[in-house]
Amino acid sequence: MNTVKSPPVRIKGVGDSLCVSINPKEPIDILKSELRKIFGRMGHLTIQAKVVLDIESEGNHEDLVIALRQFLKDTYSIASVEKKKKPGSDNQIKSVVENDWESKWSNKRSDVLMVAGRIRSGQRMKARKHLVVLGDVNPGGEAMAGGDIIVLGSLKGKAVAGQPDNRDSIILALDFKPTQVIIGTIVAVGIDTESPGTAEFARVDGNNIVVEDYLQSNPFRKIHLPQAR
Repeated sequence: MNTVKSPPVRIKGVGDSLCVSINPKEPIDILKSELRKIFGRMGHLTIQAKVVLDIESEGNHEDLVIALRQFLKDTYSIASVEKKKKPGSDNQIKSVVENDWESKWSNKRSDVLMVAGRIRSGQRMKARKHLVVLGDVNPGGEAMAGGDIIVLGSLKGKAVAGQPDNRDSIILALDFKPTQVIIGTIVAVGIDTESPGTAEFARVDGNNIVVEDYLQSNPFRKIHLPQAR
């Protein structure tokens, strides 16, 4: 029976990195030649790429990793070359849950629009997802977002969050005095704040919008690990 020999170098994309599997039993000249073939075919995709070397054998192969790291950086525009950590190694002491969370977090792309300055009367600031205003929303001004709205100042105009139908969004302000708030399809006007001068936020409860003291309620304190919104 013929045995098919595994290639000395194999590559696959993992998240935003390139995982390169290496057979350390092969001579380094062979490994470099195979890397030239693979990376040569990829062209511009290697520019600023993050490379993870997966050494397919137990034992210490630091000299090989160092040599291949230098070769890749000298030959191609690689951002970084790291050795893949093996399960149970001394360097991998974090729990499975934490590693899973970090993997998801590292591949998350931010969709936050952060602006500095006040939104004046007649002005509208619109964000595709979340909106953070480092300033005030004046009466007659409008802040609109597909997700959450955070106003690090006074909210005295209109705030429209969770568009078109995200009822899980919140509207938070250090000074919460809006003329109108909308979350998803739920509308509220003439809101009476409970604690003037303190950070408050609006959320949907059933078919109504409620306003609560943010520090006292702390709606996210029960989340075990940080989650991207």
